[in-house]
Amino acid sequence: MPRPVILYSGSFTDMPLADLAPRVAEWGYAGLELVTWGGHFAVPGSHDDDEGSADTLATLAGHDLSVPVLGAYRVGQAVCDIIDDRHQSLLPAHVWGDGDPAGVRARATQEMIATIRAAQRLGATVVSGFTGSPLWSFVNGYPGPSSDRVDAGFAEFARAWHPILDVCGECGIRFALEVHPGQIAFDYYTAERTLEALDHRPEFGFTVDPAHLHWQGVDPAAFVRKFGERVYHVHMKDIFLRLDGRGSVLNSCLPYGDPRRGWEFRSPGRGGIAWDEFIRALNAVGYEGPLAVDYRDDGLDREFGVQDALGFVKQLDYPAPRGVFR
Repeated sequence: MPRPVILYSGSFTDMPLADLAPRVAEWGYAGLELVTWGGHFAVPGSHDDDEGSADTLATLAGHDLSVPVLGAYRVGQAVCDIIDDRHQSLLPAHVWGDGDPAGVRARATQEMIATIRAAQRLGATVVSGFTGSPLWSFVNGYPGPSSDRVDAGFAEFARAWHPILDVCGECGIRFALEVHPGQIAFDYYTAERTLEALDHRPEFGFTVDPAHLHWQGVDPAAFVRKFGERVYHVHMKDIFLRLDGRGSVLNSCLPYGDPRRGWEFRSPGRGGIAWDEFIRALNAVGYEGPLAVDYRDDGLDREFGVQDALGFVKQLDYPAPRGVFR
């Protein structure tokens, strides 16, 4: 049976959910990875407050849309990051507060716990998001960290996230860290190290977006085959590398859409991802969850692009074989 294709709502926060939902249904998506900012879903302040969840479910049900995944990237970033003024624009005012770093991290932790409980009320089984990282500033930086500092950073991450994962266990929710620059796990070996830091507890796994691995030189299919039982969610996004001898993979602090960048995101099928190998890897590890189109393509009309992406993903997502043929 084909995996459901859903739309990541974070690229559409300029549209209220009441306006977005009928369009998503019209385009042919099965549901949404609903994000917790931009007015799409406000995490209730109390775990007993389910009015917002009921309203959201009613809006989606009216268009026969599911919400299997809740996206909590922005608040999750602040749980164990090194907090500075960049985080203020990411966070709700009640989480940012006075901006004191220790207070921000503590409030972000409580907000993530509330998010897990909200996901349970929505009927989602996965919360996908970011974790932040106390080590990211050292990546390719100078001076580099000592091995003791790296060990301490992973231990700090684990201490920060264990309480959230405890609530995941209580609620039957899995947390899927998107393996991504800026996070504690951003490539193959840091993903290994992250699982070790958490003693491989089952509540924690990964969201795999091949675009964020490809530009680093990491094979997305190899990543899936290695971490198969920990692949809890998948983003479908492509990427185009333009390494012309001047632009670099670090992109020179240039904004998205600048032609001097070394890479740009593309709609699935319009970049350099080896999609057939990626789907074969998902089939090999038995991934049966949704495929979420994370739409980013500055070169296409957005409405055309999301429909084009859906058609590509549906055609791409072929079933695994039922047996071995000789």
